[in-house]
Amino acid sequence: MAIDRRQLLIGAAVCLASTAAAAHFGTAIASAAAADDSAFDSGIMPGDLIAACRRPDGGYSVVIMSLDGTLLHEVPLEGRGHDIALDHASGRAVVFARRPGTFALSFDIHDRKPPSVFTTPANRHFYGHGVFSRDGRLLYATEHDNDTRDGLIGVYDVAGGFRRIGEFPSYGIGPHEVILLADGTTLAIANGGIETHVETGREKLNLSSMEPSLAFVDCRNGRLLAQHKQSAELHRLSIRHLAQDARGTVWFGCQWEGENVDSPDLVGCAGLDAPLRIIAPPKPMGASLAGYIGSVAVSGDGRLLAASAPRAGRIVYIDTERQQVVGESQLADSCGVTGMEGPGFAMTSGYGIVQTEQPDHTHLTTTTFPGRAFDNHVRVIG
Repeated sequence: MAIDRRQLLIGAAVCLASTAAAAHFGTAIASAAAADDSAFDSGIMPGDLIAACRRPDGGYSVVIMSLDGTLLHEVPLEGRGHDIALDHASGRAVVFARRPGTFALSFDIHDRKPPSVFTTPANRHFYGHGVFSRDGRLLYATEHDNDTRDGLIGVYDVAGGFRRIGEFPSYGIGPHEVILLADGTTLAIANGGIETHVETGREKLNLSSMEPSLAFVDCRNGRLLAQHKQSAELHRLSIRHLAQDARGTVWFGCQWEGENVDSPDLVGCAGLDAPLRIIAPPKPMGASLAGYIGSVAVSGDGRLLAASAPRAGRIVYIDTERQQVVGESQLADSCGVTGMEGPGFAMTSGYGIVQTEQPDHTHLTTTTFPGRAFDNHVRVIG
């Protein structure tokens, strides 16, 4: 793959500066926010949720909502959104277009400045996910090269109006979610392994030769630190979504590109020095989950993982320390899931429902937003 080395070096230089200043900058921002209650004068509070959705009029938007059913803020989108990257310190958020969209919208969750739209270069498209650097100065986004069909991580300068200043390989095809690990410099990238092309939209072109992988990459220079691939018999098990637990283990949710009845189990974990491990419950669950995990999230205390299976209307809970399934719940067409305070989770559905609960089946709240259809992901304001 042809990489513009000048662009990469520029991105690496900015990332180096960002990393060096991260601890001081982040502490200063957090202290200022704690001392100044006006940071939440907009009515947006920690514990509120952000999600992309379809509106009652058929258009699309990104919304901020509270668990009491109040719609706090809404920003229209030119097309369907997917996931949201959130910089908690600055209150800046970015919602990405659903693959193969080319737009992203940046907005201030407190509505202190107008939203703005930025796009990929002409021969790129987004995969719907991205993550801010620890200090909020850079944004990393999963992208597709329309010419080579390789996966990329695009690097965007936040202060420069999200100007694209570099890129590096994702080290696979079809990168979907990317997360920044707790060390502040390592990106974990879910390479789904599915080849597509802008001319054929979402059509999957290489099911017989897929190579899903989980790649660990140094954000400062784009260097591959480790990469784990699915075994040959699981080459159709596409790695899609990621979360890191309190002990630093990376968890992933998969989607099976075969007949549902043949689906293996769909949730696993790995680390830089630990290969992929699929969690095998006492009774296989892949087929009953319709071969599809839509999102994964770790609880606020870092001990529990929730994995949504929207096609089956179920959410599965895993104890990350024991690496065992410990429960499940049901919510029709529920895909978005995010960890809340302690062991709890919030989830959203395509029927406009927001539900909170704990894995021990303690039901906390259910709220309905009439006419809304929430998209695949939801984020909590920390």
